[in-house]
Amino acid sequence: MFFLTILLFSYLQMSHQIQKTTANGKEMLSNPRLMSVQRTLNVVMNENVSLSCHADSGSPPVTYTLFKHNQKVSTLNRPDLTPALFNLTINSASDVGEYKCKAENKVSGGWKYSNSLNFTLVEPISKPVLSSPTSQAKKGQNVTLSCLSENGSLPITYIFFKGKQNISPPVKMHKREAAVIFLYISSSSDFGTYKCRAENSFRNNTKYSNSFNFTLAEEKSHSQPLIISLGLILLLFIIGFALAIPFFIIPSYKAKKFKSTRSSTGLTSPVNAEDAESYVIYTEIEPVKSEEYVNFPVIRREDEKAEKAACATVYSTVFIGD
Repeated sequence: MFFLTILLFSYLQMSHQIQKTTANGKEMLSNPRLMSVQRTLNVVMNENVSLSCHADSGSPPVTYTLFKHNQKVSTLNRPDLTPALFNLTINSASDVGEYKCKAENKVSGGWKYSNSLNFTLVEPISKPVLSSPTSQAKKGQNVTLSCLSENGSLPITYIFFKGKQNISPPVKMHKREAAVIFLYISSSSDFGTYKCRAENSFRNNTKYSNSFNFTLAEEKSHSQPLIISLGLILLLFIIGFALAIPFFIIPSYKAKKFKSTRSSTGLTSPVNAEDAESYVIYTEIEPVKSEEYVNFPVIRREDEKAEKAACATVYSTVFIGD
C-alpha cells in the first residue's frame, strides 16, 4: 500500500511538470503577481507610486504590460525572471482605478494575467478640535467632550486623553461627525487637561487637538437673591416716597397750616378755605376801651380770582376788653 502511494505521488509530479513545458522543452509562464512596492494601496494626490509585476516561473524573455481599466498603460521587457516595475503618478481621481498586468513569452504565444489592484485616494486629516458645551463644572456633574477633524478621508479614528493617559477606546467615525464621550466629575483630579487624537488610513498622519480644561464652577450663595430683593424693595419705596411728596404731603401740609391760622384769628367764612386764603389778607386788632366800636379794613386782592369771589361774605369776631 505504501509503495502504491509513492507511485501515485510521482505520477502527479510528472504530470504537473509536463504541463509546464512545451514540446521544445521551454517552460510556460505562471500567472504573474501585481503588487504595490509601497506595500499600501492608499495614495494621495500627486503621489508617485510603483507597481511590481512578476511571474515566478517561465522561460525568458518575458514581456509585461500594465493595464488600467482594461486600457494599456505601459509595456516592459525583461530578459530574465526579474520583476517589471511600473512607475505612476496619481494626478487625478481617475488614476486610482483597477490595475492589472499581463505576462507573455514566445512559448506558443501564450500569456497570463495577474490579480487586480485598486488604489484608494486618501486625504490627510486636519488638526482636530476638542470642545465641550460648558467649560465650568462642579463635583457630581456629568459633562461631554467632542472631537472633530474638519478635513481628511473617512473613516477617522478618535482617542481621548486626560494628561498622557487615554480615557476611551478608539472611536471610529464613518461620517463627518464629532466623536463624543461622557465624563463624570467626581473629584478635583477630574479638572485636568484633556486632549484627543485623530488618525485615518493616510500613513504617518496622526494629529492631536488643542488642550481643554474644565474649571470649578463657583457655588452661588443663597443669601444673594434675598439681598437683591431687599435692595429692589427699598429702591421702590424711595421712588414711591419721592412721587408722593408733591401730590399728597405738600397739599396736606398746606391744609393744616391754613386751619391753624384760621383758628388763631377767629375768622370764619362760608367760602372754602382755599379761596379764603387766596383772596383775603388778615389784620390784627389792637385792644380798645370798653363799649367802643372799632373799624378795621379788610383788603381783598385785586386779581382775576378775587373778582370771582366778590360776592363772598366775610365774617369777623371782635373782642373788646374790659
